[in-house]
Amino acid sequence: MAMPLRQSIKVATYLAEQKLRKREKFPLIVELEPLYACNLACEGCGKIQHPAGVLKQRMPVAQAVGAVLESGAPMVSIAGGEPLMHPQIDEIVRQLVAKKKYVFLCTNAMLLRKKMDKFKPSPYFAFAVHIDGMRERHDESVAKEGVFDEAVAAIKEAKRRGFRVTTNSTFFNTDTPQTIIEVLNFLNDDLEVDEMMLSPAYAYEKAPDQEHFLGVEQTRELFKKAFAGGNRRRWRLNHSPLFLDFLEGKVDFPCTAWAIPNYSLFGWQRPCYLMSDGYVTTYKKLIEETDWDKYGRGKDPRCANCMAHCGYEPTAVLATMGSLKESLRAMRETVSGNRG
Repeated sequence: MAMPLRQSIKVATYLAEQKLRKREKFPLIVELEPLYACNLACEGCGKIQHPAGVLKQRMPVAQAVGAVLESGAPMVSIAGGEPLMHPQIDEIVRQLVAKKKYVFLCTNAMLLRKKMDKFKPSPYFAFAVHIDGMRERHDESVAKEGVFDEAVAAIKEAKRRGFRVTTNSTFFNTDTPQTIIEVLNFLNDDLEVDEMMLSPAYAYEKAPDQEHFLGVEQTRELFKKAFAGGNRRRWRLNHSPLFLDFLEGKVDFPCTAWAIPNYSLFGWQRPCYLMSDGYVTTYKKLIEETDWDKYGRGKDPRCANCMAHCGYEPTAVLATMGSLKESLRAMRETVSGNRG
């Protein structure tokens, strides 16, 4: 795995503690959305569809940090909207890092070079830049020219300053194995980002473009071909080996959305950030008052084509921890940086 060894050890220790405490449901990483406003209008995202009054709101620092601490999760992914538009985003990051939470700040990078001085490199912090393809494909997906070039420039500058930089790429039914290979080769070999995360496009309810989401069989065929020829072993993918097996259709898993919960301006969102069936004020209420058994493929029609990491990566991680063979496999790939 591309995950740093220190982080891998902390996560493994955390999971072992949950097992010893016999907790059936617990958070692995919190998706924190301290605002919905964004400076882009991506076709696959519905966050900016909220009313103008909501888009003007910014979550207070104490509320954002408090939610993460309440959950107890060892990691947090800060998204939105565009989190760099939050005037106190650096303070949110600073306080979470001080608590030794692993923080990934998700950004389209349009403001990154302007805001970079607000942050300090840390083994607990990484910028997670969204890159959906090479220049033409990426700029088309975000509906604005020049975004790809700015993101690349920002990644290079962040790397120069000593920051950890990861990327997140979402692939649609307009992608081919070759377009995936091209962008991941570029990120891995040319930009030399620390880790890459990928996801099949999911049927996000509020997204303006509903025609280009992937079905399950399309997803499996697409990633099976993209991962062929040794690519999967070579790329620094920030996923468990079993989740990559899942994307290829080698294994199947139930959804465990409770392990990557979403906290936003409205509270804890049930059941996940892709579906909005109401909000509660605490993570405890989210766990205890949500009927988790009714969600997932084969249960809720909205979940039919979902293979998103927020539902299935934690299942893969838990399956890894429950198997000595898979634990050794993941550990071997963590140390070597390879995948198979």
